[in-house]
Amino acid sequence: MTLSQQEIINAICEHMAERKGIAPDQVTVQLEWEESLGFSAQVTIDGRSHYIVEANMLEAIERYILNQYNRRVFRSQLELDVEDEMFCIVKE
Repeated sequence: MTLSQQEIINAICEHMAERKGIAPDQVTVQLEWEESLGFSAQVTIDGRSHYIVEANMLEAIERYILNQYNRRVFRSQLELDVEDEMFCIVKE
């Protein structure tokens, strides 16, 4: 199974909205990848931006897969990658 960039963004929006007690459409996400720093995302809520690291992104993806696909996965089964855009490989 592979999650698209849009699904990764949706996962982070839903996760952050749940944590902050707001609607997912109040969260904007900009995914980032730098060779020296790895994966991260800039999250903006109510005009305030902060960054989350890869571990937080993977946590959001774990919850998204459980909620959307009713499937329990563990962090060791998730691998972020980037070509033209970011995606997540979910290993069996």
